[in-house]
Amino acid sequence: MNFDSPSESPATSAQQWFDEAVAAKATPNPLAVALSTVDHDGKPSTRMVLLKGFDEKGAVFYTNYASPKALDLVNNTHASMLFHWDDSQRQLRIRGTVTKVSEEESDAYFATRQKLSQVSAWASHQSQPLKSRAALMAKVAALMAKWVGRNVPRPQHWGGLRVSLDEIEFWQGHDGRLHDRIRYTCDEGTWSWERLQP
Repeated sequence: MNFDSPSESPATSAQQWFDEAVAAKATPNPLAVALSTVDHDGKPSTRMVLLKGFDEKGAVFYTNYASPKALDLVNNTHASMLFHWDDSQRQLRIRGTVTKVSEEESDAYFATRQKLSQVSAWASHQSQPLKSRAALMAKVAALMAKWVGRNVPRPQHWGGLRVSLDEIEFWQGHDGRLHDRIRYTCDEGTWSWERLQP
């Protein structure tokens, strides 16, 4: 990101920041992102998810479609994401509308997951009460035995969600809190940007 001469589209600069965060290995999960949603009562919730895809169409993460976050997004499709890289004094904020990725995209990503992670997508009713860890692990063991030597199919209740790039803010920290901030907004496919005060 060149704060003196920002590019016309923010997607390339955002990808550069993701690549640099991964290369720096400053944190164990440089693509971890805080995702905020609002439930049907207007109450906000924030949790960490992992970025699994990014391009001009948006930022992709995967989840159980019956999870609280996914159900929030059925009620209110607007979400925000915040990436924070403390060592490089950077933040990247995304606001957009959430849609499901295609079945093909979800299938392709699911096939790359470790088998235990695939099985857990079947075994866990995410965020629902659990009698005991032993009960969960017994279910996992039964499913592992069921699919021994075979591919685990993707459950229909699990897949990808994409947050569109309606608004992106790049924040670069500086001494004295004289930070650089550029906010992009997209209107019918056309990007515009403005510099914000620290």
